[in-house]
Amino acid sequence: MPRPIDPVRRRARRLQIIDAALTAFALHGYAGATTAEICRIAGIGSGTFFHHFPTKDSLLVAILEEGTEETRRFFAAREPGTPARQVILGYVGHAVADLADPRAAGFITVVGGLTSHPDIAAALRADEDTLRAALREVVAEAQHAGEVRTDLPADRLAVWIMLLIDGFAGRTAGGGFEAAAEAPLLVEQVGLLLDGPPAD
Repeated sequence: MPRPIDPVRRRARRLQIIDAALTAFALHGYAGATTAEICRIAGIGSGTFFHHFPTKDSLLVAILEEGTEETRRFFAAREPGTPARQVILGYVGHAVADLADPRAAGFITVVGGLTSHPDIAAALRADEDTLRAALREVVAEAQHAGEVRTDLPADRLAVWIMLLIDGFAGRTAGGGFEAAAEAPLLVEQVGLLLDGPPAD
């Protein structure tokens, strides 16, 4: 009789491999981050790797999907009564905190070079759709509460918030830009976007 699968242990192992892959991708790029190198960093055998991820592409997709789930968890964990504007700005800070990881630049560069892979492109679209929907909902709530400008549709504001975060991420990947040091200015800029032009 086969042993029952422990879902907690399985998830922990998957996260261990994902963490090792982030390091390998940052150090060696996609081509150089072989499964053998990922296994070495993770301290596992190749059998364990392929039990969880049949290909390196599937591992990269899993990393992107983990980011999408993290976005869902962020918005789902909102404390009752938290003003919607505070949630928006909190998310911006949350996203930038991830970019402060020294491996982030290398990973962004790797993903940027693989958008022609159908599974990776689909995972990126799903991530974008998830964030856009979550931001649109909370922006609409903030508009209804009078916390942010109402001269633009909620979806358009959501897209612009994403644009600012994406631009910040791209600059981080370009090098010579410290995400942690520049984060407060990004949050400030999003706040100005939410406020709209000053009244005459």
